[in-house]
Amino acid sequence: MEKEIVPADKAVYDKIRATLVAARRKVYSAVNQTMVEAYWDIGRQIMEAQNNNARAEYGAGLIKYLAERLTAEFGKGFTISNLKAMRQFYVTFPISHALRGQLSWSHYRLLMKIDDPSRREFYLNECAECNWSSRQLERKLIEMRLGDQ
Repeated sequence: MEKEIVPADKAVYDKIRATLVAARRKVYSAVNQTMVEAYWDIGRQIMEAQNNNARAEYGAGLIKYLAERLTAEFGKGFTISNLKAMRQFYVTFPISHALRGQLSWSHYRLLMKIDDPSRREFYLNECAECNWSSRQLERKLIEMRLGDQ
């Protein structure tokens, strides 16, 4: 026989559930922001190692070496293409304190595809202010491209 749910019990459950949901959201946000900052810093370090020349011959060998070593130690997130994206992240957004804590690495990867800096800034602000998911941003960018044709 199931226990009858007392309204007061449900109210306590709902409050505890809300606390847990909020805590998980904060943890996800903190981890996400920390990883975005780490990817920016990795991009900075790669650029500095290349004397701020993304096309340097040395860069191809460095990125290949880093991809092999980092993947072996930290897993699949450090492929050559991901490391190049981190380098481009630093180049596209050179001021670390201007990064938005609300945006994920997926947001930034999409934003880096926008060539026009003012348009990129517009979408960056819209993402942050309207709390767009990366999928919403992707849809908006497709709409923008279709409107440009």
